[in-house]
Amino acid sequence: MMDFHKGRWRLALGRLVNLRYINRWIIFSADLFVSLSVSLLGVLGMFSILHIRIGESDVLKVGLSSFVASIVSFLLFKAYHGVIRHSTLRGLWRIGGAAIGKSLLMFLLLWLLKARFSPSIYWLGGIMDSTLTIVMLVTLRVFVINVYNSVLLQLGKKRKRVLVFGTEEESVMIATSANRQVFMQNYSIMGFLSFGNSKKSIRIAELPVYQIENVEDLYRLIPRNSLDGVLFPNIKVAHQERDRLIRYCEQASLKTLVVPEMEELRGGEAKRSVREIRIEDLLGREEIHINLDEIGNLLEGKTVLVTGAAGSIGSEICRQLAHFPIKKLVCFDSAETPMHNLRLELEEKYKELNFVPVIGDVRSPDRVDYVFRNWHPQVVFHAAAYKHVPLMEENPCEAIRTNVFGTRVMADAAVSYGVEKFVMISTDKAVNPTNIMGCSKRLAEIYVQSLSLAIERGEVKGETRFITTRFGNVLGSNGSVIPRFREQIAQGGPVTVTHPDIIRYFMTIPEACRLVLEAGTMGKGGEIFIFDMGEPVKIADLAKRMIELSGLQVDKDIEIKYTGLRPGEKLYEELLNNKENTKETPHEKIRVAAVREYIYKDVVEHINVLTEVSLRVQILPMVKEMKAFVPEFKSQNSRFEELD
Repeated sequence: MMDFHKGRWRLALGRLVNLRYINRWIIFSADLFVSLSVSLLGVLGMFSILHIRIGESDVLKVGLSSFVASIVSFLLFKAYHGVIRHSTLRGLWRIGGAAIGKSLLMFLLLWLLKARFSPSIYWLGGIMDSTLTIVMLVTLRVFVINVYNSVLLQLGKKRKRVLVFGTEEESVMIATSANRQVFMQNYSIMGFLSFGNSKKSIRIAELPVYQIENVEDLYRLIPRNSLDGVLFPNIKVAHQERDRLIRYCEQASLKTLVVPEMEELRGGEAKRSVREIRIEDLLGREEIHINLDEIGNLLEGKTVLVTGAAGSIGSEICRQLAHFPIKKLVCFDSAETPMHNLRLELEEKYKELNFVPVIGDVRSPDRVDYVFRNWHPQVVFHAAAYKHVPLMEENPCEAIRTNVFGTRVMADAAVSYGVEKFVMISTDKAVNPTNIMGCSKRLAEIYVQSLSLAIERGEVKGETRFITTRFGNVLGSNGSVIPRFREQIAQGGPVTVTHPDIIRYFMTIPEACRLVLEAGTMGKGGEIFIFDMGEPVKIADLAKRMIELSGLQVDKDIEIKYTGLRPGEKLYEELLNNKENTKETPHEKIRVAAVREYIYKDVVEHINVLTEVSLRVQILPMVKEMKAFVPEFKSQNSRFEELD
């Protein structure tokens, strides 16, 4: 029976906590009751202390005057507005104004009602009434806040108990405002955590500050506070601690949490919320700064076409373009459902954006011509491509048709319709390619570059400037390693890695797209821009880190299984081949590759042959032609090695 009542009590408390706010008219009524009580008890108390008799009629006049004055003043100053537990200094000013206004109006009404009080009583009573009203109204709000916090403590076992890392202003603000923030409602702040060896007892905002020097110190804090995790004030701080405190938390099986900065919440529509630290947060680098003014000048008032718009890179380019004053955004993709999802997102988050979703295939000259003829884009970002290495080894003709012929269709249409700039998205797999996908992207680079050179030399009539951007793997893209590892960990493993020594370059999708926009702005035509990808990451280490971030142990909880290199896969990627070097640009993260020049006429002949044999699905003749035209293409772990 006791357990039943305890359960009902906790259920009632839970419902109380989940109330977002108390109805303002309930607050108004409570304030009115407090104000009326203060006036009546205050006047009676004052007259009793001064040994002055007061008649019943004067008591009624005090009550009536206080009632009317309180209603008028509280409505005028809106002291009942706002959520009590989120009370601010502005709210206190409203209470003060309402209390003083009420006292002045009340004693004015008493004078009009001819209450039998001396002038000194009016002055003394007014000061006393306004002071006591302020005190009692503030006390009421403090009482409500304390009751709310007490209820939260009663339910504390259901909330995650965390320490906030750091004692800087941002950390203190998060801790002190935790009970007032919706995004913190599932967490109890037990104190602050910092590095140091001070033995002094330090408290900030009534919360203890725990100092640690090593992981053993952190272990000792866990049972003392029944800790569930450590909360970082922002992603930048978490990134700085990736090799120290986050490692300690992984060893101690503590959750690592972060409060995302508001700018991370795209479009201003999402609600701020605490989330677990992801591997992407630890792999990211310092924020990449781009010249927004130059990009804005390039795009202002123009129609922009993005191919592959529903893919990982294309959709992020669309999101970033939405922040610039473009005339129209044309989103072109062959995937119906992802395009529908992109449409819903753009409609919801960027209500002022003028955009057109178009379903179509870059391999269809008629459909591409229709798009250019109807919307006349002035800037094109060409992100449409097949990108998965094993699939393209198995379907090489489709790689040529989409990545090479599709690029040619888009580039030729851009020239025909007078596009100002054409920016193609390429990959580091195009450098010394070891697979069909990489070679197909290198062929696309060669076509775009040779066409740009032909325009410059007057061999082809046109004014379009062609720019190519080349970068490595992006974090979190569709079908990439991180989402796959995350899914395998959630399923209990094993986590599959192809080879213990395989390494890759990584970049977040937003920073890659920012650099694409920057390169598109600075490009004069014919360049291949390469991006600073940072330090390469060993995939096996990445898998281990993701397992540990999930609070699990490698081999004990989750096994890492090595499956062998896939067809066309190599141990490492390069951004430049052996015969290429780079030149600097105004942006420290972007360089220009000095690459071999090709004659446009020769390139067209080779691509015509490749296109013809791909349409006939003559695989071996097609791959032979690819290797003849791109001699650095040497197949690895592939059935096409015999053709080298």
